[in-house]
Amino acid sequence: MERENPTDFRVTGTTLWLLPVTTRVPLKFGTEALTSVTCARVRIRVVGRDGRVADGWGETPLSVQWVWPSTSAYGPRHAALCLFSEMLAHAWAQFADWGHPMELGHDFSTLFLPRLWEDFNASRLAGGEGQGAATLRMPWLAALVACSAFDLALHDAYGRLHSVPTYDTYRSGWMCRDLADFLSPAAGSGVDFRGREIRGFLRPQRVELLRAWHLVGGLDPVTAEDLTGNEPEDGHPVLLSDWIRRDGLKCLKVKLRGTDAAWDYRRLLAVGRVAEAEGVEWLTADFNCTVSESAYVTEILDRLRDDHPRLYGSLLYVEQPFPYELEEHPIDVHAVSARKPLFLDESAHDWTQVRRGRELGWNGVALKTCKTQTGALLSACWAQAHGMTLMVQDLTNPMLAQVTHALLAAHVPTIMGVETNAMQFYPEASAPEERVHPGLYRRREGCVRLESVRGTGFGHRMAEVARELPPPVAAFGEGV
Repeated sequence: MERENPTDFRVTGTTLWLLPVTTRVPLKFGTEALTSVTCARVRIRVVGRDGRVADGWGETPLSVQWVWPSTSAYGPRHAALCLFSEMLAHAWAQFADWGHPMELGHDFSTLFLPRLWEDFNASRLAGGEGQGAATLRMPWLAALVACSAFDLALHDAYGRLHSVPTYDTYRSGWMCRDLADFLSPAAGSGVDFRGREIRGFLRPQRVELLRAWHLVGGLDPVTAEDLTGNEPEDGHPVLLSDWIRRDGLKCLKVKLRGTDAAWDYRRLLAVGRVAEAEGVEWLTADFNCTVSESAYVTEILDRLRDDHPRLYGSLLYVEQPFPYELEEHPIDVHAVSARKPLFLDESAHDWTQVRRGRELGWNGVALKTCKTQTGALLSACWAQAHGMTLMVQDLTNPMLAQVTHALLAAHVPTIMGVETNAMQFYPEASAPEERVHPGLYRRREGCVRLESVRGTGFGHRMAEVARELPPPVAAFGEGV
């Protein structure tokens, strides 16, 4: 029998907005370049056992190139992801279970979301949506990202219903289940999740100041020689050195190709020279999930170690060089992780994939709220229990998405701060939110600040955010 708690709640209604954002400069993901993105903004209405109601808010960029890499046209993939988001709005409004958001989020994503995803793909294939319909099968990562806005809103609503910060509720008293109800340890690890709670894997107190990682995109000009004359003249920096000086940056993430070792090596050297001249302390390398064998990465690392030891020493970790799906591409990566911490990112859909990654030799996990708040917290717990290192990586999160993104990094013990780059690629998109949270949307002295994020739920302070929303694309249930 399901245990009951007087603090339980359930969903009664959902509202979905799709908000378009255009980038100031292109951002390359794998073989594609992102020039615009649609953000899914969600409001969820909930009711408690005592009849009180509250609304919660969540937002996620539906970053098609990242969640659904393909040689197929962008338009059909984008349209499918938006349509699936509307289907999720209907499904969440019909989800009548009671519980804590961790319990409801886990049950929805493990029991209902897979069926919705399979049915969605089956209906598209049965409909024969044009030539190459089979190549338009939506990946699981895309389904998870679409679901994340609803899951985030669910967690926000719970805190708002009970007039507490949501992160204060990830413990017994609020929850009926412990971690053993969600997680299974790796065989032979000696880890036991019985009686353990999420709160035990979070910082005792959240941090208010986070070191910010700047993304050096594959198309970004590093030096004046890289300028084409087509750069924007909008008052924001263009050259890497100007970004470093304006924002006081100390950490740079370098996007690489993963298919051209000579270019990747030159790129690391070029960024490294600027970094050293400008006093940057740390670098990380992102190989864009396009590498097919460990030797590609280890040869670059060994060459850096031998020829440029200072640059090699500043490389804090390596991010996801290999393809997304671990079951399809079970590459042994121990040789890479023996040299530098190696972080799962795109592959880390949930804690079960983190477990599989650990078997293959990965020793770090890059968490993202765009894979659901529920999933990010469970992955954080599983990884730490098994000795893995954490980072919180960006999905170029603007507007409300930046709040929950930074909050996760403020509560889990990351290897170093948080990646945050929306201010590079669409700085004006978050203007209404920035007026309420000025420290979150501009990096100063190399950091973002969370002092303004306070109050109930996730601390969005929605009543103060003067953003005029267009008509919603979907609304279901009560109170919408």
